Amino acid sequence: MGVIGLGVMGSNLALNMADKGVAVVAYDPWERARERFRASLADGAAGLIGVVDSVESLVAGLAAPRTLLIMVKAGEPVDAVIAALRPLLQPGDVVIDGGNSHYRHTIGREQALQAEGIHFIGLGVSGGEAGARNGPSMMAGGAPEAYRKAQPILEAIAARHDGQPCCALVGSDGAGHFVKMIHNGIEYGVMQSVAESYVLLRDLCGLDHAALAAVFQRWNEGELASYLIEITADILRKRDEFSGAPLIELILDRAAQKGTGRWSSEAALELGVPTPTITGAVFARMLAALKEERIEAAAVLPKRQTQPSGEEPSEMIESIRQALTGAVVVTYAQGLATIAAASREHGWGMDIGGVAAIWRAGCIIRARMLEDVMHAYRYDDELKNLLCAPAFAGLLMQASGHWRRVVAIAVQHAIPVPGLSSALGYFDAYRTPRLWANMIQAQRDYFGAHGYERIDRPGEFHSEW
Repeated sequence: MGVIGLGVMGSNLALNMADKGVAVVAYDPWERARERFRASLADGAAGLIGVVDSVESLVAGLAAPRTLLIMVKAGEPVDAVIAALRPLLQPGDVVIDGGNSHYRHTIGREQALQAEGIHFIGLGVSGGEAGARNGPSMMAGGAPEAYRKAQPILEAIAARHDGQPCCALVGSDGAGHFVKMIHNGIEYGVMQSVAESYVLLRDLCGLDHAALAAVFQRWNEGELASYLIEITADILRKRDEFSGAPLIELILDRAAQKGTGRWSSEAALELGVPTPTITGAVFARMLAALKEERIEAAAVLPKRQTQPSGEEPSEMIESIRQALTGAVVVTYAQGLATIAAASREHGWGMDIGGVAAIWRAGCIIRARMLEDVMHAYRYDDELKNLLCAPAFAGLLMQASGHWRRVVAIAVQHAIPVPGLSSALGYFDAYRTPRLWANMIQAQRDYFGAHGYERIDRPGEFHSEW
C-alpha cells in the first residue's frame, strides 16, 4: 500500500498496516512530516515501511496494480495529489481518498479517474488517532472490483466486533464519504446532548466533578454504553496540572468544527429529511462561538444564577439519563433516515443495518445500542424510521415522561438545551397524525395563491380569502 499524507491519521494507519504485515511506501509533500515519521519508526515497523521523497518514487516503489491511500486535508490538497499521481498511474490501479471529502467531490473524482481506467474509492475513516493506530471503522464507496483489490488490507486494519471487521463497501462512488459525513452529523448531535446533560447534572443536581464522573461511568454500563459516554467520565475526572481544579471548568466554552456537521445538515435539507437535532447541534456550536457577544448580552439580558432544582437528586439524575437516551436514539434515527434517503436518490442500494454494523467498533459514535439498530433494520428492511422499531419505540415511550420533565425544568431555569429539546420535538411531531401544516398551507394560499390540498377530496384548490 502506498500512503500519501503522514499527519496523525496517515502515519497511524501506516503503522497499523505494518503491524498486520503490510508493506508500506509512504510519502508526504511536507519534508518535515517525512523526517518526523522516519524518526518515529520503531525497528519492527522500519522493516515494512519505506519513506520516500517524491510521488514518483512512491509509485515506482509499488508493484502494479498499485493501491494508494491519500490522507491529506479535504478539498484542493486532494485534487493536487491526484493531479500529481495521474500521469504516473496505469489502468487497474486503485486510488483511495481516506479524508473527510465532500461526497459530491468524490463522485466527480471517481468519474474522472474511471474514464482513464483507474479505480477510485472514497473511504470514510472514523476513530481518530487511536482508531487509525489500532483499528478504525471504515465506510467505502466505489466499484465492487475496486473494493475487492483493497479489501484484504482494509479489513486487516479495521476494528473488529465479534470477530467481524468494521469495514464494508456501502455503495458506489460517493456513498462511503456520505455515510462518514452523516456519522459525523450524528456525532455532533450526540455530543451536544451529552454536554447539555453534564450541565444539567452540575447545575440542577449540584453534583461535584467526582460525582459527575461516577454518574457517567454508571451510565456507561447500561443502555447509554458508548465511547462518548466513556470519555465524558474520563474528562470529568481530569484535574488541571497547574491548579488542581477540574480541567473541564477551565476550558473555554467555544467549540470548533471542521464542516462535516454542516454538510450533513445541508444534505438533509437537499433531500427533504428533517434533522433538527443534528442541525441544532451545528447551530449550537455557532452560537457558542459568539463568546464575546454572549458576555455583552448577559449584561443587557441578565438572568438569575442557576440554583439546584430542589428535586430529589437521584430522581433527577434518572430523568436526565432517560432524556439523554431518548435524544441519542432520535439522533441516530435522523442520521439513518438521511442515509436511506440519499441511497434512494443516488441508487446506492445501501444496507442500513450493515451501516450500523460497521459503526459498532472503532468509530466515535460506537455504542451498545447499535447492535439493536442493526437488528432492527435487518429484521424489517422496509423500516422507515428507527423510532418505529419495536425495541426503540418501547425505549422512547419509557423515556418520554422523564424527558419532558427535564426539558421543562431546564426551560424554567433558563438553561438552554437545544439538543434534548429538539430531539423531543422531533419525537412528538413524528408521532402526531395531524400537525399544524394545514394553517401554513392556508397562509401560503392567502398571500401567494399557492393552492392547498384537502382531506375530503383529491386535487389542488385555491380560495379567495
